[in-house]
Amino acid sequence: MVKRIKLNLEAIEAIYYFWVAASDKENVSEQFFHDIGNMDAMTNMYDDEFNQESVRRALSAIKNREPFSGNKKELKFWNLNMWAMEDFGITEMMIQPLKKLNLDDLLENFAGIDTSYEDVEIIFSPMHMEEYIIKGNKLLVNFFRIKADFNDESISIGDKEIKLYLQEKVQELLGQ
Repeated sequence: MVKRIKLNLEAIEAIYYFWVAASDKENVSEQFFHDIGNMDAMTNMYDDEFNQESVRRALSAIKNREPFSGNKKELKFWNLNMWAMEDFGITEMMIQPLKKLNLDDLLENFAGIDTSYEDVEIIFSPMHMEEYIIKGNKLLVNFFRIKADFNDESISIGDKEIKLYLQEKVQELLGQ
């Protein structure tokens, strides 16, 4: 039975720091890129085409304002990160509602479901291609797929309000 749903925004907070620092032409160490590359939000999406070195190369090219070349996934990751730096107003409209997101009421929807998972972790990640990935008890959600509503502080993914979206994906994770 699921006892906890944990929201993990570590990678979004770290990458946001990078976006601001890179915009302000501050120095960001290579170690910081490795640290981001080692986060669960990143390692759970690695495959033959995209890995920790892909993250390091893309972020380093952004920091150093160098041209970037790579495969389709690497280029998408680089492009989405560049996009996030273009207008911090929009980026912050995507981040702020996440920071206020309370998932306690979602837990009630899964009471009594027979599962081996006591904990479910929802990780927002600066992903490249996929909208979401399920790995065991982890649900990785692509931060770049969030749509902010300019009229209020709501966010959605696709045509679904964020909590409804997360509920559906957690149901999928639990095999429901």
